[in-house]
Amino acid sequence: MAAISNDWLEPLSPEFRKPYYARLYRTVKEAYNTREVFPPADDIFNAFALTPLASVKAVILGQDPYHNDGQAHGLCFSVKPDVEIPPSLKNIYRELADDVGCYIPNHGCLTKWAEQGVLLLNTVLTVQAHRAYSHRGIGWEEFTDAAIRVLNEQDRPIVFLLWGRPAQAKARMLTNPRHLVLKAAHPSPLSANGGFFGCRHFSQTNEFLKAHGVEPIDWQIENIERGERI
Repeated sequence: MAAISNDWLEPLSPEFRKPYYARLYRTVKEAYNTREVFPPADDIFNAFALTPLASVKAVILGQDPYHNDGQAHGLCFSVKPDVEIPPSLKNIYRELADDVGCYIPNHGCLTKWAEQGVLLLNTVLTVQAHRAYSHRGIGWEEFTDAAIRVLNEQDRPIVFLLWGRPAQAKARMLTNPRHLVLKAAHPSPLSANGGFFGCRHFSQTNEFLKAHGVEPIDWQIENIERGERI
């Protein structure tokens, strides 16, 4: 699998030398060699590659990658441009429209957010095809917890958007008073009406960033022509 090579490497490098990571690496390598696993191996660390540590302005935590064919590409809630928009992302787009007036785009690729400093991090980075949560508990949580601790230690304002109970459980790690922690229900159709709709996290994020002299996020994902690469 592709390695982390940007400014995330130094703070995360101690994890690569720990026994749990050696076990995790062997398990994941074996899984890719013997089963269908998502995302493609070269995309596992896309969240880190597309959003260098020094660029992180906001963090959205997901659980594990989409497990159906062709969806996952290493960014939580995001899918490749030619894939149908998943229900949770449809609800995210609906809240964006209500909150900041974004139109609802014709695809679900959130690379634009990642490149602006929104770390789209799943707490588990791989999944066996068609088996949700199948790689939970193999070591990814320990690795992504380390990344969250690195973010907590950053001496600059960062917004953490925690949707649903698993993401909110990470709030105990976020002790730095410079950061803003926002909590809401998960955008899944099963729970979005329980507090995700109307949470206004996107406008709150930008208000916080602007108040601290940081360029806000342009949340609008533009339409693309079918067949166009982004």
